[in-house]
Amino acid sequence: MGAGLAERYFEAASAFSLADGILPKLWGSDESLMTLCFQGPEDKLRQTVYAQPALYTTSAAALDALRAAGVPPPKAVAGHSVGEYAALLAAGAFDFETGLRLVTRRAQEMQRAAEASSGTMAAVLGLAPEIVVEVCRTVSEQTGTVVDAANFNSPAQVVISGEVAAVEAAGALAKERGAKKIVILNVSGAFHSRLMTPAADAMRAVIAEANFAKPAVPIVANLSADYVDTADGARAGLVAQIDHPVRWHESMERLVADGFDTFIEVGHGNVLSGLLKRLAPEATLLSTSTPDDVEKCVQALVK
Repeated sequence: MGAGLAERYFEAASAFSLADGILPKLWGSDESLMTLCFQGPEDKLRQTVYAQPALYTTSAAALDALRAAGVPPPKAVAGHSVGEYAALLAAGAFDFETGLRLVTRRAQEMQRAAEASSGTMAAVLGLAPEIVVEVCRTVSEQTGTVVDAANFNSPAQVVISGEVAAVEAAGALAKERGAKKIVILNVSGAFHSRLMTPAADAMRAVIAEANFAKPAVPIVANLSADYVDTADGARAGLVAQIDHPVRWHESMERLVADGFDTFIEVGHGNVLSGLLKRLAPEATLLSTSTPDDVEKCVQALVK
């Protein structure tokens, strides 16, 4: 994750080096994020406390590579879940170190909440979002357990999150209501559900104390699927998204409706580009996973 960018671009490598100078004190160990991202092991990299800083740093490295290559800055940004921190970094709402410290604390608090609640998540495929919401409400009310709609990724893909038994019951009821498939996700907790409220509460003061600036460009927030253009709005969104759903499809609908037709997926992978392609098949979709990907961004955007 990010190794190719670091090899090609000094600026990208610097992001990983800077992270390695900050994280050992936050983690209480001499673990190297650079080594973990470049060499694994993957099972450790998937752990929440490491995954979130890794995703943020890889995205920051990709942003630095784009700048070094001469790609112009964005006119608006959005980020899925922890990606909202990288989006705010791209918008100039805070510097790299501030974002890394917040993401690392977020990961730690979410892991604590996960260990206290023993939750899970599942993707519901092929069922309308409003029906998924009703399924979750029905199961929660009938059983007294917690299951919520957590990620509205597309009209045909909604991720649910909550207590294990509640997620299983909601998945079964969703199948009865017409869902094509239920996929249990390999996660360590019930993220973006009410079970994460302790993490949101813990992060509220941390985020309030962090140094934020007014974003230089609008960010479409996970919480509202609407534009945020103030430091206080950005802060509030980061707190609330921890235990509220990610309204990703609506966020992309907003940007497409407002005339945006070129999108760069910053960081590792192209899952979000795949979702967007179904919504906006004519849009130009670019990514940054490899140096060749960055070069394609240059060819498309640098005049």
